[in-house]
Amino acid sequence: MSFRKRNVVIGGTGNGAPASAVPRKDKALAPGIRPSPLDGRLTTSTGTSSLDQLLAGHSGFPLGTSILIEEAGTTDFGGTLLRYYAAEGLVQGHEVHVLGYDSNWRRELPALDLTGGSKSRSSKKDAPADDKMKIAWRYETFGNPQARNPSVPDSKPSSVPTPGGGTFCHSFDLTKRLESSAIQGKLHAMPGADVLSGSPQTPFKRFVADVVSKIRNSPPSTVHRIVVPSLLSPTLYSSSACKPQEFLQFLHNLRAILRQFPHQTTAMVTLPVSLYPRSTGLTRWAELLADGVLELIPLPHQSQMSREPGEKEKEQGLLRAHSLPVFHEKGGGLEGSWSREDLSFKLSASSGMVITPYSLPPVGEEEEEAKAKAAKSDEKKKKESLDF
Repeated sequence: MSFRKRNVVIGGTGNGAPASAVPRKDKALAPGIRPSPLDGRLTTSTGTSSLDQLLAGHSGFPLGTSILIEEAGTTDFGGTLLRYYAAEGLVQGHEVHVLGYDSNWRRELPALDLTGGSKSRSSKKDAPADDKMKIAWRYETFGNPQARNPSVPDSKPSSVPTPGGGTFCHSFDLTKRLESSAIQGKLHAMPGADVLSGSPQTPFKRFVADVVSKIRNSPPSTVHRIVVPSLLSPTLYSSSACKPQEFLQFLHNLRAILRQFPHQTTAMVTLPVSLYPRSTGLTRWAELLADGVLELIPLPHQSQMSREPGEKEKEQGLLRAHSLPVFHEKGGGLEGSWSREDLSFKLSASSGMVITPYSLPPVGEEEEEAKAKAAKSDEKKKKESLDF
């Protein structure tokens, strides 16, 4: 026979309050950090909202992982992604470590877009409704991954706050430069070796030692972003850096830093595949040592950034996701429908880089645009002749 009072809740505390009513002391997350909606691992933003949605369904860049961005040609779309990544870290109060450039590289970072891209969204709303009738109704939702697959989250996480109440992903303006008043973090830059001097020493070991010392001397809640733009580029590194014993050892050390500090570090590296194709053993090893591999293929006869406000933005290149972070090694992650499709990207000053599924335009639309441009050019020539 039990002597417990009948009015006392079983499993409650001593004062009669239920256990669920006891407040929990949750550990506060650092600015710009939020848990993954899939498995709860900590993630941060890459500074590009559409790229965050591509990373295995985590809606962010998982901490303790790296991304290798390969780009062919003479364009610098990968460098633009790295500048977004670094600018996001400085705005969030993170420490950014850059290899290959000095502290003046901060002047190339884009500024915060205080308007939040309202101009671009308002221009889309003002578009005539007749444009929707040019294509069949079943193609209307082709550019919207959420309509085709409800498991894919919305590609605008800037409106979703972090658990701490801050903004997870900011909007940036490429036409302006990041002001000192908006910077909350620190930038640690280490220039590459002097190419003209012909010195056999590489900055890889010094950079790794500097990053490790900075991480150990910082508080455990500080997030560190490692940025390596144009790795093995002849303009930044000497020929000795291309040796496998130097290059692969640096990638192994970089991977060791990410595994040693899995809750504080992320890394993003760009590699020119025009100089080091994917068929070479050096690039293959680099892909194996990276957690995620993305390849940017610029389309010919496309400008790097569309500047005309009235002109419709077109795809400027293709994107191939060869592997995604936290999908093959530690487990977890969700391979969304985007990674199985042909992806494209376009870059503009207002909306930044946007990654969407690639689709061909409707038949006849390109011919109509070409005729309209030809008519406009003829009108301009007639006006110039009359003015003369």
